[in-house]
Amino acid sequence: MSESKEDLYLKAASLFADGKVDEAIGEFQKALGLDPLFYDALQGLGMAYFQKGMLDEAIEVGKKMVETNPDDVLAHTSLSMFYQRKGMIPEAEAEGNKARALGLKK
Repeated sequence: MSESKEDLYLKAASLFADGKVDEAIGEFQKALGLDPLFYDALQGLGMAYFQKGMLDEAIEVGKKMVETNPDDVLAHTSLSMFYQRKGMIPEAEAEGNKARALGLKK
């Protein structure tokens, strides 16, 4: 029996929590192979890339998170963080502003 995207996500999240970031990335990618728009796996993959300093990859995943879930404060906050770490301050501020605006709506 093959693993579900949820099983793969939970395995990845556990690996990430244990500091096994490379292994977690592989499992997040497997989950996204089953469902490329699986938001939780996108979020996890973005944070794993961020932790490893793979900022271009984190930003690409962050953009996909925002496309997938444009009203999610966390998606915009994460992308802002990724941009900030890369030194892309205007982009970081724009995403941060979107996150704040969405937070005020809720």
